[in-house]
Amino acid sequence: MTSAWVAGLPLIAGAVALARVVTRRGRSGIYILAGIGAVLMIGAVVLLVAALTAGPAGAAVAAGAAKSAAAASGTSSNTAALLGAAIAVAGSTIGAGIAVAYAGAAALAAMSERPEVFGRAMVIVGLAEGIAIYGLIIGILLIGKA
Repeated sequence: MTSAWVAGLPLIAGAVALARVVTRRGRSGIYILAGIGAVLMIGAVVLLVAALTAGPAGAAVAAGAAKSAAAASGTSSNTAALLGAAIAVAGSTIGAGIAVAYAGAAALAAMSERPEVFGRAMVIVGLAEGIAIYGLIIGILLIGKA
C-alpha cells in the first residue's frame, strides 16, 4: 500500500505544478481547473453507480476475496472497531483544530491588550487541545478491542 503512494507522488507533484501554471492565466485558468474537477467528479459518480449496481456475481467475488484475505492473515476482520477508531481520532482532531484556531486567536488578541492574561489564555488553549487527546484515547481503546 505504501508503494502505491510512493509511485503516486510524482503524479501529485505534476498535478500541483500544472495547477500553478494554469492559475497564472487568471480567471480563465481557474475555470479550467474547475472544469477538470467537474469532469473528475462526474467520473467518480459514474464509477460509484457502476459499483453499486453490480450484480451478485461481483459481490460474491468481492466477498470471496475478503474471506481469503482474512484466512491468509489468520485473524478475523475487525473492520468496525478499526473504523470507529479512525472516526474517533479524525473527528476529535478536526474538532480540536477548530477549537484551537478560535481560542488561540482570541487568546492572542487578549494578550495584545493585556499581557498579564497569558496564563489563563494558555489554559483555555490547552483545554481545546485536550479534545484531540480524548479522541486518541478512545481510538487506542477501540484498537485494543479489535
